[in-house]
Amino acid sequence: MKTPDTLRPGERLFALLLVVFAGYAFWESYGISGFKGLTTGGVMPMLASGVMLATGVVILYDTLRRPASAETGLPALLAYLFPLRVVLFTALVAAFVAVIPYIGFLPASGALLFVAIWTLWSKGPVWAMAISALSVGVIYLLFGVVFQVILPTGSLWT
Repeated sequence: MKTPDTLRPGERLFALLLVVFAGYAFWESYGISGFKGLTTGGVMPMLASGVMLATGVVILYDTLRRPASAETGLPALLAYLFPLRVVLFTALVAAFVAVIPYIGFLPASGALLFVAIWTLWSKGPVWAMAISALSVGVIYLLFGVVFQVILPTGSLWT
């Protein structure tokens, strides 16, 4: 369990990568014009990447002095970064994108909203269906009628 003084899984690795990439950004920004003057093209990128590098070093120092959490290793990192709910909703959005060409934007949006609302809100399927239908109706009126945007209809209906 994480307390305010313990690290999250992968936090030290992230802090180290932050310093490495900030150092690389500083090196690349230095390559633009070097330290030849305050009005040269590389000054602002060097300033921004220098701030990134300095704050990255402070963050790295802080993570190195704090104790690690009990959950360590790749499984703990993957469980922390990709909780089941996030993975499932990512798959749901991918399915939404995949079915739009076949069933159209409005039915796909209605299905996505129904599943999302029903899953995240514990009011039951009737409320989820009502809110989904109302939302899709508002989307249709606003975009299809008012702004006259052509919404994809899908190949199954044509």
